[in-house]
Amino acid sequence: MEWSWALLGLAAGFLISVITVPVGVSGAVFLLPVQVSVLGVPSPAVTPTNLLYNVVAGPGALLRFGRAGQFGGLLTRLLIAGTVPGVVIGAVIRVCAVPGPGIFRLLVAVLLLPLGLWLWLRTVRPAPPHTRHQPSPRATTLLALAVGVAGGIYGIGGGSLLGPILVGRGVPVAAVAPAALASTFVTSIVGAATYALLSLATTGHVAPDWLLGLSCGVGGLLGGYLGARLQPHLPERALRLLLGALATAIGALYAVQTLR
Repeated sequence: MEWSWALLGLAAGFLISVITVPVGVSGAVFLLPVQVSVLGVPSPAVTPTNLLYNVVAGPGALLRFGRAGQFGGLLTRLLIAGTVPGVVIGAVIRVCAVPGPGIFRLLVAVLLLPLGLWLWLRTVRPAPPHTRHQPSPRATTLLALAVGVAGGIYGIGGGSLLGPILVGRGVPVAAVAPAALASTFVTSIVGAATYALLSLATTGHVAPDWLLGLSCGVGGLLGGYLGARLQPHLPERALRLLLGALATAIGALYAVQTLR
């Protein structure tokens, strides 16, 4: 049975990452409900399992973006500077204070559902150029810190939150995608290591499900490389609409789960 779950995780990781990587989303936010509702991963072990997925899946997309000359830059450094300390804080909060997923689902629904619809509207009916203001470096780092805390608590990576906000504020998808994925990768390494240390000092399901996390990650590794390869061939408008659709879908999914 474990190997059948592993194959299912590999397929899920591949399919999700092909769709999400072109807009800078690792796919972990979609894997979270699959792992909880379908594969039965206990809480809070599902969080480090998702972080393990990000660690294994990340190099595929980053390798492709690097070959295309899209990797690195100020935005990447700002995001990593915020998300890395945030994920450590989030991991401690998750283990010590917030074991249940209910509040998280509600917060994700409240944030992403209107954000996705807003991004769709902004894409279909763009705002005048003089009203578009990209966030300052300080605001970007503070946003990344908040997303890092959320990633540490629930293992979502952060791209699903950072992407729609930054793109909606006028940052090109081609710049957001590699930066968000790079910060997700680095942050997930730190987060997984933090959970491994916390598992030595606490009881309960704190350590990741290694087989499932690795199998999902291998699928994400392959799918992420393919998704990054497809990105340059997709127009900016299509990528913005895809990101808006993903944000709306995630928000709606968690809204339904919260209301059950």
